[in-house]
Amino acid sequence: QVQLVESGGGLVQAGGSLRLSCVASKSDFFINVMGWYRQAPGKQRELVAKITNGGGTNYADSVKGRFTISRDNAENTVYLQMNSLKPEDTAVYYCNALVVIGYLRNYWGQGTQVTVSS
Repeated sequence: QVQLVESGGGLVQAGGSLRLSCVASKSDFFINVMGWYRQAPGKQRELVAKITNGGGTNYADSVKGRFTISRDNAENTVYLQMNSLKPEDTAVYYCNALVVIGYLRNYWGQGTQVTVSS
């Protein structure tokens, strides 16, 4: 079993910045893709950004140019630097990892709240 532990959420004013971190609990496996998703009240969970083991990235159009995803493979950690935050970025942010343990498995963190005030 792999556990993902998130940190870094909170309350920030519009235009401000936050940095989310997510650490995977084990190191004796291969993490293919790590990413961040978010879910606002009454809405479906959506992809924010993801990054492959080789560093390839993919972003939602709504965050391009404002958010940056990065990862430290040695530490099994993924980061999300969020700048120029907007009220519409308010959501619970979930860390996600696709891990090869025999086969490809999908893991989620518990979520961290990000609230952007106007």
